[in-house]
Order: sequence, then structure tokens, then C-alpha cells
Amino acid sequence: MKLADDPGVDYRRLVREGYDRCAPAYAAARAREEQPGLELLLPRLAPGSRVLDLGCGPGVPVAARLAREGHAVTGVDFSAEQLRLARASVPAARFIEADLMAVDFDPGSLDAAVSFYAIFHLPREEHEELLRRIARWLAPGGFLLATVTPFREAAYTEEDFFGVRMYWSNWGSEDYQRMARDAGLGILRAGALGHGYADGARRKVELHPLLFARKPR
Repeated sequence: MKLADDPGVDYRRLVREGYDRCAPAYAAARAREEQPGLELLLPRLAPGSRVLDLGCGPGVPVAARLAREGHAVTGVDFSAEQLRLARASVPAARFIEADLMAVDFDPGSLDAAVSFYAIFHLPREEHEELLRRIARWLAPGGFLLATVTPFREAAYTEEDFFGVRMYWSNWGSEDYQRMARDAGLGILRAGALGHGYADGARRKVELHPLLFARKPR
């Protein structure tokens, strides 16, 4: 782990190019697992709900599961290689190549937004604004389901994330719950999930707090 404090490094570019390079390995690992957190959301969604997947990666397992359930899925990711795989795996979904902080949607135009293992790749100074935007995009009664992080950590990089250098930046789980409430969302559940990919014993077990919230009707 190394502090991500080098002014000469474009850390957004590092994330995007890193996910481009590791796309096949990352997709293969994610595809072998269903996403258990979706079981909280799916029973609450009406048929044909409009669902946004922020940081959708290769489209598996999250966008694929949502599409199989008959929902209208829009995925956003800024890795061209991840989206190439996503479009092949989930042809029924719509995919947008963009930074999560560069997209916008009409107020009240979404029934749910999900984001698994993605928000922490943005500088943490942007996380509260992202949650506010999501709250604005949600229709009354809409849901947010996202993985966050347990502890506050200054931005850092690690050298071997599926063979590439990768960047993380995060607050703690209680911070995210406060941010969601400040954005006008009610917390439904705060649990924890594993790391979201299956690769045997080669990677340490990780737990990511789960933020499940709803916009009041």
C-alpha cells in the first residue's frame, strides 16, 4: 500500500487504464459469483424498473442479473474494455462510457441505483456529492444499494490488483450512512458483503459494508 499523493500522477487515468488492462481477468472472477446484495433489492422492485448500475464493469454479475429479471438497466463505467465485455454479456442493457462524476440523469427518472465495488475508486472528497446526485435522480420510493468501506483511509494505491496498479479512497461506513441521510435517503440496512469475486484462496477475504437506502415517497 502506498499513499496516492503524487501530484504528477493522474489517478483517474490510472484507474481507467488499470481496469482496461485487467478486464478479462476481472470479468472472469466476477462472473463466477452471483451478487448476494441484490437479494435485498430485487423483491422490492416493480417489473420493468429503471435501474442504474454505477461502475458496472463487465456487466456480470450485477447488470446481467438485473436484466434477466426484466428491468431496464443502464450501466456506467469509464473503462472501454470493461464496457466492451458488458455489451457482449448483457445486450439488453444500455451502457454509457463515462466517469461516474460526469454523468447526469433527469430528477426522479430512476427506480433504483446500485454501485458495487466502485465508489471507492473516486477521490473521497467527491463521494458525498455523488450520493446527493443519486438521491436527486431517484424517483420517490426509489432505492440505493451500494458497497462502501468500513474505515476512513487516505487515498492509496496497491500494486497488484489483478496484475495492475489500482487506486482507492474512502470514508468509513458511518460516514456514508450520514451522507445518505443528509441527501434525504432513509437507511434500510447496513450489512456487509465479501469482495465480490471468486478466485479461491489466492486473495485475502475482504468485507465491504453494504448501504441500502430509500428515498421517501
